[in-house]
Amino acid sequence: MPHFVVDCSQGILQVHDEESIIARLHRAVNSSGLFEESDIKIRVRPFGIYATGGGREDFIHTFGWIMQGRSVEQRAALSKAIVSELAEMFPRLPRIAANIAEFEQATYFNRAMM
Repeated sequence: MPHFVVDCSQGILQVHDEESIIARLHRAVNSSGLFEESDIKIRVRPFGIYATGGGREDFIHTFGWIMQGRSVEQRAALSKAIVSELAEMFPRLPRIAANIAEFEQATYFNRAMM
């Protein structure tokens, strides 16, 4: 925990590869101070087939899932930090977005909790 999944068009990987995207997002998320660095998980899922606005423009959308307990302001700042980092990496890409959702602690379970 936390998990960040970057959905993107495959074309953006011609500008920066998956490893550099993961490294930069890891740095931005870790800089938020909201998480233990060793807990941050980031994945990139490129799509070859997609539609944006009825057409086919490159895009990046980062979905973050974190354990409940952070304020709306903290979550909003995290979204902004993610978008800012990606906008710096992809200055000509207009479709960059992020949103942060919360896991409900009462219903979350993982193997270490067995």
